[in-house]
Amino acid sequence: MKKHKFTIAIFGIAILLMSFIFKPKPVNVYLIGDSTVADYTLEKDYMQKKYPITGWGQVFQQFLKKENLKNLHKLIKSDSALVIDKAKGGRSTRSFFEEGRWKEVLETLTKNDLVLIQFGHNDAAKDKPERYVDIPGYKDFLRMYVKETRAKGAIPILITPVTRNYPWKDGKLGSAHGEYPQAVKDVAKEMSVPIIDLTSLSAAFFTSKGNEFVTKNYFMNLDSAKYEAYPKGQKDNTHFQPDGAKEVARIIYDELKKINKSY
Repeated sequence: MKKHKFTIAIFGIAILLMSFIFKPKPVNVYLIGDSTVADYTLEKDYMQKKYPITGWGQVFQQFLKKENLKNLHKLIKSDSALVIDKAKGGRSTRSFFEEGRWKEVLETLTKNDLVLIQFGHNDAAKDKPERYVDIPGYKDFLRMYVKETRAKGAIPILITPVTRNYPWKDGKLGSAHGEYPQAVKDVAKEMSVPIIDLTSLSAAFFTSKGNEFVTKNYFMNLDSAKYEAYPKGQKDNTHFQPDGAKEVARIIYDELKKINKSY
């Protein structure tokens, strides 16, 4: 009887060990980009010095829960995924590379990981030469990120820059990004890369909510004395409050589901 119980115990332990050995490791989902993507909770004293500013990457993990990954099974070949947000405020395709931030990603990037690439806000800043990248250079850096991601056996996904909260005309939100969204589309087509046209998608979504609602609830337009970090209030139509970031992250997830169907 004791021998029988011992055998059962050993068998149970063996099954448990096998489940650990053969359990697929989480797929890392790397985010590279600028302040609209960044995770501000990684900065010191976020609640006192930065809150409520929120990048969409900061809230993206909640859309990659186990029950949601079944909708992304071709893109994410695991039952778990970990968002690694390497985006940083003020960075363009060039400065992100020159500062060694891309090198940090490459050092840990492995087969079947995802790399979501969204730049453009700072590339267009002609008045800031440390950031500025013209359209040909922008395309070259995007090509480099795609090539080096693929060389690691990982999956690149290009994203056009999320819209700012202007220009509004006749109740419709347009684009303030000039030729940069089209440049992303050109590279995606040239290199057969999955793409999310976040410029158009975010503009359409915000249009559906209306200028007044979006300005007050989604972007960093804050009343004075409401938040510790902004005692004088804030007028910022580029960066997001938590609700705005969540809606953009939702758009990204929904578009990944569409990419998954045709991948």
